[in-house]
Amino acid sequence: MPREVISTPEAPEYPTYSQAVKAGNTIYVAGTIGVDVATGELAGNTIQEQTRQSLRNCQAILRAGGARLADAVMVHTLLLRPEDADGVNEVFDEFFPDVRPPRCVSKLGVDRPGILVSIAMVAVTD
Repeated sequence: MPREVISTPEAPEYPTYSQAVKAGNTIYVAGTIGVDVATGELAGNTIQEQTRQSLRNCQAILRAGGARLADAVMVHTLLLRPEDADGVNEVFDEFFPDVRPPRCVSKLGVDRPGILVSIAMVAVTD
């Protein structure tokens, strides 16, 4: 099955891996942090601000691949602090008001200053 690398300047780019790969009608989005590409800085210091920006970044990547957040079939959230789960849920309700994709939550294994959350997802298009 052919694979297509998905890339957009509307989301943070990483030199060591792709933002996403599309295989058939499935898009695999890499772990995406809450960096605002307009400023190059984290969107804020709260879990809500960073989660909101991370989801906007995922949304931009999916859009570049011809998908929407509503096409997400699995979301993996990585948290620095497990006690931030309620703040993440609050923001997820904004972005997924109707159909909430399955999710799993893990502890963020890489300690990078200021980063509270990273979100990866899988989406399927028609």
